[in-house]
Amino acid sequence: MSIIRLFSEFQPNRLVRHEQPEAKKDFPEVKRYCSLIDDAEGFSGVWEIVKDTVKTCLGKHRLGMLLFLDDLPLHLGAYHQLGTNNIVLNRSLVNIVESVTKSKKLVNAFVYSILTHEYLHALGHVSEVEVRSLVYDISKQCFGEDHIVTILAEKTPWSLLKGIPLNGLNVTKNPMELIKDLEKPNHRYIV
Repeated sequence: MSIIRLFSEFQPNRLVRHEQPEAKKDFPEVKRYCSLIDDAEGFSGVWEIVKDTVKTCLGKHRLGMLLFLDDLPLHLGAYHQLGTNNIVLNRSLVNIVESVTKSKKLVNAFVYSILTHEYLHALGHVSEVEVRSLVYDISKQCFGEDHIVTILAEKTPWSLLKGIPLNGLNVTKNPMELIKDLEKPNHRYIV
């Protein structure tokens, strides 16, 4: 099982960056992707951008993925169990980010970073170091170096929660939930 590791242990300076990302071309659509992520509605809106950016940069895609929401320990953003079509996203963590930031743009960037990471695992990239580097490369190529998506890919999605004592929060465990119609836009975060 691949799990986003505790990011407090993550050291961005240890990222293995490709000198030339796999997609070796100029990328004129940065403005379009920035606009799309800023305006994306819910999980399915962000998911469409994840699939599009990965396909554009790496030429890879996978059909039939399912997204589940579950109340995981707060140091875990999501996981993809190898050999399945499932990504399980930490509902509690998304709710915390949503309430702390009060910004759809930041929530979308947070969700994008985590879903891209797990989608790359689903595409067969097992190494955490490789996946972190690929998320950074894809983010930089599609959103530009200064966009919040790229900053989160370099630092860590948890940087949005700096100063929030996650260890002291008690999370109520609710049943796991399948995001229906993931491929269709406009599914709201709060269900």
